[in-house]
Amino acid sequence: MTDQRIEKLADLLVNYSVEVKPGDKVLIDGDTTAGTLVSEVYTRVLQAGGNPLVIPRLAGIDEMLFRHASDEQLQHIPEPLKLIMETYDVRIAIAAEENTKALSSVDPAKMVLRSQARTELMQTFMRRSATGELRWTVTMFPTNACAQDAEMSLSEYEDFVYGACLPDMDDPIGYWRRFSAWQQKIVEWLKEKDRIHIVSPETDLHLSIAGRTFINCDGTKNMPDGEVFTGPVEDSMEGHVSFSYPAIYGGREVTGARLWFEGGRVVKATADKNEDFLQKTLDTDEGSRRVGEFAIGTNEGITRFTKQILFDEKINGSFHMALGAGYPETGSQNQSAIHWDLICDLRQGGEILVDDELLYKDGRFVINFK
Repeated sequence: MTDQRIEKLADLLVNYSVEVKPGDKVLIDGDTTAGTLVSEVYTRVLQAGGNPLVIPRLAGIDEMLFRHASDEQLQHIPEPLKLIMETYDVRIAIAAEENTKALSSVDPAKMVLRSQARTELMQTFMRRSATGELRWTVTMFPTNACAQDAEMSLSEYEDFVYGACLPDMDDPIGYWRRFSAWQQKIVEWLKEKDRIHIVSPETDLHLSIAGRTFINCDGTKNMPDGEVFTGPVEDSMEGHVSFSYPAIYGGREVTGARLWFEGGRVVKATADKNEDFLQKTLDTDEGSRRVGEFAIGTNEGITRFTKQILFDEKINGSFHMALGAGYPETGSQNQSAIHWDLICDLRQGGEILVDDELLYKDGRFVINFK
């Protein structure tokens, strides 16, 4: 018997997050481990009148690619994949990792090469998302591997995942609509503001948001969701930041990452672990040393680090930034083959000031947006 929470999550993804319409071409991109959720999503896409295409991902397939592929093969992008990215109306991605450390020993240079080859796909995705041509969402199916990373049992982790996605089991869609209305008040307050200053232990950053748009992340792109974000002015980031949690990208874990910015670019970077991977990734392309996204996490149901960015970037009381590609709908012009989110906890002495007015202190909004 299917877990009722899986059925409700599938309904939420199809009928709220991407709102599948009759005739929509819908890509369901899912790990085979998440077969029950993929099947439920497939059924609901059909019921909504969409035309689903399932591309299953086998466990360990990326590891085989990096182990056996030549440089030429790493750079190959299948034509059908390009066609899907250019023409499909909807993409629903469902992650379900069986081994979160599978790529830990891969040569960073190979991962950079693969990312560089996918630059055009990334640009197509960003452009079509910004114009509304492509509606997309991503979620995660709980697995033992992810539960172990989060230091939970599988049943505890399932409760955590579904609790973050379905805070109101009786009316999940209604909950996210109410959440959206609350978060929109924050977005409206941030309109036409100019500068942001972030201070916390070992962090002192200045950035400009002049002319940029904040986005209300309300469960339509990510599930779960809970953040407001924008693309900083490309040459405005100044200062230094120390990230509270391991920064995970492509299965590699960088701990103790610290970055220094001048003129919007990372001019110095250090880490306690996997510093070489950090340095090589920063050198991916011209845009990888600039910040494409600045965001404040707002999901009150996510209070702890779990080593899954889909959840961790929404930690209530944190901010995060993404090195690399920015979302055009924010006004960001930064282009890159990478988009790497890194998180800083502000719950112990952190502040966010906007045009010298205190917005956020110790992980809480000081302005009442209720």
